[in-house]
Amino acid sequence: MTSSSRIAPSSVRARSFDAAAAQYAANRPSYPAALLDMIEDLTGRPLAGARVADVGAGTGLATALLHARGAEVVAVEPGDGMAAQFRRTLPDVPIVRGDGNHLPLAAGSLDLLTYAQSWHWTDPARSVPEALRVLRPGGALALWWNTDAGDVPWIAAQSDRIHEHLGVDPAAEKTGGTDRAAHGLAGRLACVRRRVRWSRRVPVDTHLANIGSHSAFLVQDEEASRTFLAREREHLLRAFPDGTVEETYDVELLLAPRP
Repeated sequence: MTSSSRIAPSSVRARSFDAAAAQYAANRPSYPAALLDMIEDLTGRPLAGARVADVGAGTGLATALLHARGAEVVAVEPGDGMAAQFRRTLPDVPIVRGDGNHLPLAAGSLDLLTYAQSWHWTDPARSVPEALRVLRPGGALALWWNTDAGDVPWIAAQSDRIHEHLGVDPAAEKTGGTDRAAHGLAGRLACVRRRVRWSRRVPVDTHLANIGSHSAFLVQDEEASRTFLAREREHLLRAFPDGTVEETYDVELLLAPRP
């Protein structure tokens, strides 16, 4: 039996991360250097010295990469718990409270506006005009998501088990976020779509904590999640007897220059 009846609406899922901010920061994957290289190539300018806002910054996974590239980056984050974790992780990077529907940023102030795993929490009817307002002419909007590489057999099998357990298809949710974003931008901004494959090797506990940090699990009954993750550990140890899991991702990037 699935637990699809217990999946909360998106507004509740969006708020679920605050209570799990430390788990999110410790276990979620970051993004490959090739992604930032691609953004520089597509925008035609280096990130070093660029004025950037990272919206829905969470615990700062993407913000840290932009900052390391030399961008003059400010984070925008609505959640109390995520913002507190961000300040512990990146105390020297400014963070302001807000979201993509109401950006607390000056008009025409940015070279680049980024959303890493967060655009799908916005209302494009409001977030697109806000992006156009804060970007300078020639600036760009960059949206990206880590999506599971479904052509890897063990990942496809795990996705099926999660779908059966939750009644939610995690692979479809992630790739669907990119598709919905592209549709939402159509007719407003011309965007290009690119994909970058990458992988990381992590202990099985890190992989399981990564799964558990997703909103569909965070809003689920805790006992049901524990039971599922215990069974999932058994599956993983059969596939990876040494206890090290190789996660493979496709980063889906949408980049839209401001006219």
